[in-house]
Amino acid sequence: MSKDIPFTPQLVEAKLTLGQLLSWLIQDGMVTPADAQLFAKNRKADSLHPLVVIAEQKWRSQLMPGKLLGVEFLTEWLAIRIGMPYFHIDPLQLNFGSIANIISKSYAERLKIMPVKLSDKEVTIATAEPFLTDWVAELERILNLKIRLVLASPLDINHYLPEIYNLANSVQLASRARSGQAVGVQNFEQLVELGKNKNLDANEQHIVTLVDWLFKYAFEQRASDIHLEPRRDIGIVRFRIDGVLHQVYQLPSSVNNAITNRIKLLGRMDMVEKRRPQDGRIKTVSAEGDEIELRLSTMPTAFGEKLVMRIFDPEILVKNFTDLGFSREQTALWRGWTSQPNGIILVTGPTGSGKTTTLYSTLKQLATPEVNVCTVEDPIEMIEPAFNQMQVQHNIGLSFANGVRTLLRQDPDIIMVGEIRDTETAEMAIQAALTGHLVLSSLHTNDAPSAIMRLHELGVPSYLLNSTLLGVMAQRLVRTLCPHCKTKGKISEADWQELVSPWKAAMPAEISMATGCLECRMTGYRGRTGIYEMLPFSAQMQRLVAQGADLSGIRAQAQQEGMKPLRLSGAEKVAAGLTTPEEVIKVAPPLD
Repeated sequence: MSKDIPFTPQLVEAKLTLGQLLSWLIQDGMVTPADAQLFAKNRKADSLHPLVVIAEQKWRSQLMPGKLLGVEFLTEWLAIRIGMPYFHIDPLQLNFGSIANIISKSYAERLKIMPVKLSDKEVTIATAEPFLTDWVAELERILNLKIRLVLASPLDINHYLPEIYNLANSVQLASRARSGQAVGVQNFEQLVELGKNKNLDANEQHIVTLVDWLFKYAFEQRASDIHLEPRRDIGIVRFRIDGVLHQVYQLPSSVNNAITNRIKLLGRMDMVEKRRPQDGRIKTVSAEGDEIELRLSTMPTAFGEKLVMRIFDPEILVKNFTDLGFSREQTALWRGWTSQPNGIILVTGPTGSGKTTTLYSTLKQLATPEVNVCTVEDPIEMIEPAFNQMQVQHNIGLSFANGVRTLLRQDPDIIMVGEIRDTETAEMAIQAALTGHLVLSSLHTNDAPSAIMRLHELGVPSYLLNSTLLGVMAQRLVRTLCPHCKTKGKISEADWQELVSPWKAAMPAEISMATGCLECRMTGYRGRTGIYEMLPFSAQMQRLVAQGADLSGIRAQAQQEGMKPLRLSGAEKVAAGLTTPEEVIKVAPPLD
């Protein structure tokens, strides 16, 4: 592929043509002359960009066998061939407000150009027609800025060009409508002006547009959480993607408050009450028509009301254990525990470690028409018709313990207790297991052996634990390597020992390493998987617990019986090329 072919005079001020691109593809060995000639002969003229037309053929590269000639790949190839910078348009990296003020929407649409970056001395403008440049000199004179021209996918320009102007216009209209007005409780410095507050209508069209945009882009970017965070003078929008927060946009404070009000209205929350935390939920539909639930939580902060939305994709309910990251042995052990008619199974780990996904996926598989599956949660994470779900309501005295007490009178077969937080809940969960029910619940502990000590601290006696506990599973989530760009590499002896010491695990000959590409937003990672530590409650373990063994004794016995610690489970995924040592070390506690 040629990298230094300059612009030629005869091509200046001419649109790209299909024949021109096919000729270059043949020269670079990307397509065969026979395929190109046959296609050019049968192709009728239309208004589509020639890069899009070629991509529609779904040809595979002759130079790199198996590589699909998609629009993005062809655009990058063309940029290199004509010596022009390539730019991938990432909506989360665009400052919509500033770039929409550079040129008018009509001017941008007429020339099919799109501002993508602005600095004090330069503006970067994306185009899909690299040889139509007569507008550059004129625009540089008007803006008094240097223009840096970059080549971008014509599909991206067509998609995001109207988006940036519509969004910027909505923000501008919303900000103008609220200039000089305070919406609800602002930061502490503005409390003196509370008497001037007015209850504004959050259903104005521009606010609706902004909320729709927020949800749409969160779904497109595979976000698990949306954060709306008030600051002193602005509002910050952030998405959590694969466990990492990314700042998306900055909004005027008044607009940020109006968006929060709109979302609270959709979530059936008290819009007037801004002094205490609230919870709510929204069910919406993605662009593909899939139902998606959002769990809302507000919190009063120094600068206003912070809103976090947790996005729950119903697809996680139909994941099998392999998709969740279970090994074959772990799947067999987990199925053995969950097939018991009675007893208690605990899932432990910090917030965001995937406990809810594991429990819901398990219950979904257990919830056959022959059994009654009941849950008590705080709050209900996802609505599932196959379960009978009850939400804790502390304001009316409906606690976890009272909820379990109620469920026991509902003829249940399987009970899921969202979390064991106190002695009363622990006692009721144990009581449910003793009376012939299978109970699944979660605890916040660092590892599986610590769960036994935690139950002791809550006052559960050893003889009750020995009568009911089936097993404990600790888990974490690690980011998985992007399949499109991961590369092979070596791991040093020191790094491997840090990962598995003091276990004598064989060091792999090579591992996979993070690189970064457009598919993974240049992070090197795409998606997450679980690592698990499973402690079966064997007869020997029961004897140890009855004798009052400490945490180190319980851990040593569990490992002697085959329990793989979280670090070792993660090391297996490193050896299998699924993740990196850094990811495992970051989330899994060190080995003793």
